[in-house]
Amino acid sequence: MSSLHQLKQLLGVPRDKQEGSLAPVEEFFGIELPAETKECLSLYGDLLISDFIAVYGPEFITEKNAWMREFLKDGHSVIPKGVLPDAGGMLYWGHSVEGDGFFLEDRGGGRWTVSAFRRNWGDWYQSDDNLVDWLVGVFSGRIAADWMPEWPDIHWFE
Repeated sequence: MSSLHQLKQLLGVPRDKQEGSLAPVEEFFGIELPAETKECLSLYGDLLISDFIAVYGPEFITEKNAWMREFLKDGHSVIPKGVLPDAGGMLYWGHSVEGDGFFLEDRGGGRWTVSAFRRNWGDWYQSDDNLVDWLVGVFSGRIAADWMPEWPDIHWFE
């Protein structure tokens, strides 16, 4: 079973959501994201999941990266590098309602892994998981349980 299928089983599928293409985003930033990442950001992007995790998608990810790029332009004591389109920058893909910032780092060879600024902990978190595997781990309670909420049995989207 694919990780995206597992994520859909955990979260459900947003009703009446218009899925957009990430192709313009990839072209703008000069990147190529893994197919499953694009599918995930298209399906769950531009939504708030269970009043806690906002995921950016085709409509807002470029704008949110511009905002984060401006925020980080003078450096940050914890976030180690800038965001796209800066050379070697990360893709800022979402945030939590508690102020955590979620990023994808290009590890080469088409592999992008999740990292995060954990606001309440004041530190930088790095995982070896791709976006979909990380979200499955978070929503199943397998990973990041020490800094994520206790999830409801049924998720909702805004």
